[in-house]
Amino acid sequence: MKSAIFEDEIREEIEYNVIRMLNATQLMNINTANSPRAVGDAVQGFLEQNFIRCIPSGIIKEFNASFARRSMADFAFNDQENKYYIVDCKTHNLSTQFNMPNLTSVERLARFYGDDNNFFVLLFVAYKTEGYELEFSECIFSPIEHLEWSCLTLVALGWGQIQIANSNIIKRDTKKTRKSWMLELCDALDVFYPNEIAKITERIDYFKAIRNYWINHTDS
Repeated sequence: MKSAIFEDEIREEIEYNVIRMLNATQLMNINTANSPRAVGDAVQGFLEQNFIRCIPSGIIKEFNASFARRSMADFAFNDQENKYYIVDCKTHNLSTQFNMPNLTSVERLARFYGDDNNFFVLLFVAYKTEGYELEFSECIFSPIEHLEWSCLTLVALGWGQIQIANSNIIKRDTKKTRKSWMLELCDALDVFYPNEIAKITERIDYFKAIRNYWINHTDS
């Protein structure tokens, strides 16, 4: 479950190349630069077409940017060892105080990671705005299992969604193994699910009381 692409030297080169290319490109105009959604779409579209140029030559065997909107990935690629990487691109405006982007469903990730050759990768790009100019200053290219649980949280959506707790604080541990990270995910769900059951039980009891009120209520 190790990949040469996440070795420090290669990963840092990729992150540097992403920032360099984005800063060399006029992505926005005066009408769109202050819209986080528009910036996110523009960065995603640019990287779908150009991310392959950010990776040192000889690593990628096949690249694919054709994904449905509800897919886990914005683009994907296979390396020469037939490892498969799906990449979710996230942007963050550093002038904002608090953002909590969803990453992926716990169930979808568990299924995807049933194959040791699969990697779910987050590509975080942070920027500041100066008028309608964007200054890209930070990039993190990381498999999800290198993100520390101290900067992640779980939210109730479907089976549960993994979410960044605060985009201003992203911590990673590049020595973390997938096994240890997935066991930590299971531990977090052991706490999360009972808490959700307790919340649902409380809501059921509440509306039982509401129902009894209306059963005994006299129509006016």
